[in-house]
Amino acid sequence: MTENSPKTRDDLFRFLDGLGISHSTKDHAPVFTVAESVSLRDEIPGGHTKNLFVKDKKDNFFLLTVEENASVDLKTVHTLIGAASKVSFGKPEKLMEYLGVIPGSVTAFGAINDKGGNVTFVLDAELMAHDIVNCHPLSNDATTSIASSDLLRFMEATGHTPLVLKVTG
Repeated sequence: MTENSPKTRDDLFRFLDGLGISHSTKDHAPVFTVAESVSLRDEIPGGHTKNLFVKDKKDNFFLLTVEENASVDLKTVHTLIGAASKVSFGKPEKLMEYLGVIPGSVTAFGAINDKGGNVTFVLDAELMAHDIVNCHPLSNDATTSIASSDLLRFMEATGHTPLVLKVTG
């Protein structure tokens, strides 16, 4: 494994363990959309996430992590998150370069791969009101449950200070 290759799920779990953060993971068939993942709800309590990887015209990148059924107004969200302009979706190449994931596997845990601090992480306040938040562990064939307060600790341990804001409608 080279220094630049993205961290794996096992790397993520070792990192969380090293921080003393409790987490549990349930394996499942790969899910690419919120609709496909709804069948898991009964088995996995807590807030489930939807992630939007966006950028502004100055190539500032943001990851918006919101509750799965929430709506985000992409025409106005830039005014809330400090973007230089309206945002558009970031390209899959940048997703891999910065967060080490492919579309469908986007997760707040991607912060572990953002060594250069290229991405501003935005956690929706309504999502963070849940005791437990569920995110993909860098791949979409599992769901990892973590306390919302520990998600913040994880982010800070990766060198990121996430913005906790209400970005949903």
